[in-house]
Amino acid sequence: MTSTRLSYAQLLATNNMMRTAGEETYYLGVTRTVQESKFFPVSAYVMLGYLNAFYRYPTLLRKIEKHMSPEDIADRVRNSNSKIQSMGINWCMINFYLLGREMLINMGIIRPHDAAEDVVYVMDFWRRYQLAWRREDGHLTCKEGGHRSQILPERRIQVFHADLHPCEEGDSLHTAADKFMAAISQYAVLVACESRVCMTNHGPYNIGGGRELLVRDFFDLAEGDMPWLDGIASDVPFGRLTVTTAVKDTHFYIVDDWGSFESKPEYRAENLCGIGLYTSDELSETHLPVGMGSKEELTQTLERYAGILKDATAKLWKRFAGYSREQLMDAGALTYYNIIKDFAHVAGCYDADDWNKIDERADRFRVLLNDEYGNQILGALFVPLSCPSHQCHQYTMMQHSDLPKRTYSPLSASLLHETDCVASVGDGIRPGVTYLPEKVDRYRTTQGVMGLDELNRRTRSFVPQLCTEKFRYLDDTWVKYHYDTPLAHELYRLEQQYSRKLAGKGAGLNRDDVEALADKL
Repeated sequence: MTSTRLSYAQLLATNNMMRTAGEETYYLGVTRTVQESKFFPVSAYVMLGYLNAFYRYPTLLRKIEKHMSPEDIADRVRNSNSKIQSMGINWCMINFYLLGREMLINMGIIRPHDAAEDVVYVMDFWRRYQLAWRREDGHLTCKEGGHRSQILPERRIQVFHADLHPCEEGDSLHTAADKFMAAISQYAVLVACESRVCMTNHGPYNIGGGRELLVRDFFDLAEGDMPWLDGIASDVPFGRLTVTTAVKDTHFYIVDDWGSFESKPEYRAENLCGIGLYTSDELSETHLPVGMGSKEELTQTLERYAGILKDATAKLWKRFAGYSREQLMDAGALTYYNIIKDFAHVAGCYDADDWNKIDERADRFRVLLNDEYGNQILGALFVPLSCPSHQCHQYTMMQHSDLPKRTYSPLSASLLHETDCVASVGDGIRPGVTYLPEKVDRYRTTQGVMGLDELNRRTRSFVPQLCTEKFRYLDDTWVKYHYDTPLAHELYRLEQQYSRKLAGKGAGLNRDDVEALADKL
């Protein structure tokens, strides 16, 4: 037993973040649909993923920070499509970890004050990353922004706005877009073992004329981190795709921390009035247009990609159909647990065994996680809050429910004096277990297919121009007062370098200027 090295301020800040996260977790659990599957043991694998997060996140995040700070990672990610955006980091990182912790507390495996230094570190890493990544809106979460996720700088939104290809119901592009969105959504759900963690949305962005822009990101589409895609996704051309969608007569009044959206009136495909397609990753300067040279080219690209994704979906179903329950459990648990793996990719320190194994300490609980118990414990942790650790004194009224409950067990201030605690799950990665085939050393990137050693080496040596010290801190607040300077023009031209409509235009354009340059029906 050791005493903690934490300060009172750290304990208070951590409890604040845990309480806020808990209130939102309850809200999301009550108001959003639950992902179910007749094939995958979803609840069971989710809980195994949470336990794996508890035992491995602290060590892996400390390893990552030795290579790159969370603030530096955030500034890199702002210029690309990454899984550590929106849902992947707003909610999943800390809540996967905290839900695993809460399960262990209720099983009597740990006490609320055990692993306190880990809890504080994980929450602080998340806070630092969020504040840097979301610096344009200044919020830690979508909840703080009124359930909106407006995280892009003006320069990026202008390019997305200007380069949209307009479409309307019945024309060839609209038809192709509709089929493509159905195909990529179905494929992404299956890649993520019938969950939604390989796709997300952010926005809305007001592009005028009664239209709003919703940006839709998809991850882990090609051969890369997921072992079950080896040999299946070899024809999928990009690992990550960003789809920009302009929608008319529709207001997205919620884009939440799960990447879900709600609108008034309800979103309908016929209201899609513009679309764009991009790819990006840690090795790209910024978002790279895909098939965007003309409306006809984009139509053909979306049609071709829809066919590729449908074929990959059929192949993947066949592979999963041959998996045992233990393999399906591993695939699902790892999909959830490794949702923050792109931290390691950005830092250039990704190790497949770190992210594709179930920690031996988490694997101890596999025998308990049948479908019945998985459903019960997952449900109890989210909405009824019926576990002993959730109960507070009877004078308490929880937000949204008014019940005397809280989602997460706080850290007691008495930790400052106690010596009867285990401060951490320990240093170093413990041995891991997997029933899945070993990962093939093949990773598709915007710079081609390469092995992991080369990918890490190239990532460590590559610094996008927008992330260099010259441009890194030039946010929208700076641009507001310096838009007419040579440096502002240089900044915007870097973002515009692949744009059909804005290349070389520089800073100083307003929304109407951009709209005047955009294509019309």
